[in-house]
Amino acid sequence: MRCVVLAFFGICRSPGWTMKGGWFWFSQVLSDPQKRGVYDQYGEEGLKGQVPPPPGAGGAGFANSSGQNVFRFNPRNAEDIFAEFFGGSPFAGMGGFGGMGGRSGLNLFGDGMFGGFSVAENKHGSAGEGTSTSAPRKASAVETKLQCTLEELYNGSTRKMKISRNIADASGRTMPIEEILTIDVKPGWKKGTKITFPEKGHEQLNVVPADLVFIIDQKPHDVFKRDGNDLIVTQKVPLVEALTGCTVSLTTLDGRLLTIPCSEVITPGYEKVVHKEGMPIAKETGKKGNLRIKFDIIFPSRLTSEQKVSVKRLLGGG
Repeated sequence: MRCVVLAFFGICRSPGWTMKGGWFWFSQVLSDPQKRGVYDQYGEEGLKGQVPPPPGAGGAGFANSSGQNVFRFNPRNAEDIFAEFFGGSPFAGMGGFGGMGGRSGLNLFGDGMFGGFSVAENKHGSAGEGTSTSAPRKASAVETKLQCTLEELYNGSTRKMKISRNIADASGRTMPIEEILTIDVKPGWKKGTKITFPEKGHEQLNVVPADLVFIIDQKPHDVFKRDGNDLIVTQKVPLVEALTGCTVSLTTLDGRLLTIPCSEVITPGYEKVVHKEGMPIAKETGKKGNLRIKFDIIFPSRLTSEQKVSVKRLLGGG
């Protein structure tokens, strides 16, 4: 009903609406003698308000210009127009147009149907609001190896690293500076351990400085090799000592002298284990791995006939 009424005033038509289809409603309008007079004189266009209504009906006027009648529509409140034609507003029971929307804050027509257009407040703000700008990108980490001796990784040490980098002011202008970074190498750290200094790389406008990462690398040692938390040493012994026993003397990584007796027969592949004389365990304070002594048996390059006879007699072969 509402769309038909609006279509009457040339405001809207639903898809497929035609004058023929709306004739039933118009017949009700034309049953009024005054409105019938408008139709008889001006036809369908008169009912649409495109020609002046009969005398006494306000809201429209004529201006004579060059002998032509030019109709000027005077916008008025829609309810007044309905009241004029029908003797009352068909929307009175609904509180007028303002009560039709059902949504708080929505008033499609302002104070009157032609008074204005407003939309309910957008809870999420306007289309341009809340658009986040992309955050500054983080520069890729800068990695460098930190060479450490086995003694440093056994005892721990403090390393001072001098770096040069660029810093930027608010305008993006950069200047070089030098800094000293302190690295406390903990006892038991292993090759591959990483020490990170956040955002100590070059500064640039709209770029988060890179992290500076030092990666522990172990220098080769003349005596010991590391295997996890264990230390391995290879000791050369003559065949006679391998058979009769020997004593191994070692200087530890913290400067102590170890004397390890080996009274057992040393065979190829034999390994002597000295507990708790290996590397400190970084995550377990006070604990250490083991010292593993491997043997390289030195065989004589030649034996005299008498020596061969003696060996056979001693070993029960003759």
